[in-house]
Amino acid sequence: MASDYDLIIVGAGMVGSALASALQDARLRVALLDAQALPSDFPEPAVASGFDARVSALSAASEHLLRHLGAWQRLPADTAFAYQQMQVWDAEGTGHIGFTAAALNEPRLGHIIENRHIQQALQASIDNTRVSLLGGRKVITLVREDDAWRLNLETGESLRAPLIIAADGARSRLRDLAGMATREWDYLHHALVTTVETTEAHQATAWQRFLPSGPLAFLPLPSRGGRHYCSIVWSLLPDAADAVMAMDDAAFCRALGDAFEQRLGPVLSADPRQRIALRQRHAKTYVMPGLALIGDAAHSIHPLAGQGVNLGFLDVAVLADVLMQAGRRGEALSGLAVLRRYERQRMGSNLAMMAAMEGFQRLFHADALPLRWLRNAGMNLVDQHSQVKARLMRQAMGLQGDLPPLARDPALSVASGY
Repeated sequence: MASDYDLIIVGAGMVGSALASALQDARLRVALLDAQALPSDFPEPAVASGFDARVSALSAASEHLLRHLGAWQRLPADTAFAYQQMQVWDAEGTGHIGFTAAALNEPRLGHIIENRHIQQALQASIDNTRVSLLGGRKVITLVREDDAWRLNLETGESLRAPLIIAADGARSRLRDLAGMATREWDYLHHALVTTVETTEAHQATAWQRFLPSGPLAFLPLPSRGGRHYCSIVWSLLPDAADAVMAMDDAAFCRALGDAFEQRLGPVLSADPRQRIALRQRHAKTYVMPGLALIGDAAHSIHPLAGQGVNLGFLDVAVLADVLMQAGRRGEALSGLAVLRRYERQRMGSNLAMMAAMEGFQRLFHADALPLRWLRNAGMNLVDQHSQVKARLMRQAMGLQGDLPPLARDPALSVASGY
């Protein structure tokens, strides 16, 4: 016998948990399902720095969403590091562009936060609510039954709901079971991620250097005991990634410091490195009757600008708004006409961001002298025009455009019914 719900979210990562939190007061029977067990707490990783290698650069729009959900207020003290500046430069020339929060009259450009803290805060926001947390339950089959879907689980259980939301990541099993096609391609790059200790303070600045082999980012983390830390993302060709992964810690720290031009002095130490193959995916459609894709299940993007989870949180804000409005009008939330409102609002924006990141990635990987001159001249030109820079940065921060209520500043938002 199947357990019935109004809506089942498959995938209890940051994006799926955020949607569950956004719908907790909607008078719906909501289940949040994940193949992995859902821990009650997320202990500090057993590494020298004490920082998890998996971090996110959250935009203002993402911060606003988390504040609306009550998750931001649950973050442990000093875990959300506000950065004030961003410095980007080309290793193959003189191109440089810098952004500051002060120039935008904003208190910060964004926050760097370990994913585990975001996840724990979101999970805490749905404790003791109507949302059913179902961890350790892997979906085996997806079956359409009249006006509902049946999820058959590895545990032998079955769950039914008229609306299923796939938030189960870039390799979404639900997307595959539903037969929803994707366009995808390999970047032929791997990202190395870890946490490093630097000699000098990072100056509350996110740094990014474009090397011929790919971008290298140093993202600022809180200092501890007078020691300075950054999360790094280093994009490399596979052979170069093999060589860097094979280095001992001392050699890796030297190579990393050289690649970064020693901007923060010698790299003193590094946690164990993790390697991620970079691949871009985009679903050809986000919705079908009774089923919608959000977050990485719908789109995965190059980490060039740290926009992945921000795009996913905007998916959450739009889909929650669409479903809430449909509910107030008495419409069936699983109806294709309702779900397509979400798709129309998000697909174009996601494609535009993905195209922009793809263009940047190709431009900075190009060796041809005219293209190298073009990108350096373009960076310097933009750097000299404060209005252009401000418009670019405000767009990336989620401070302009037609934003859904949950992505707006709670201090400025009118009552939205959430």
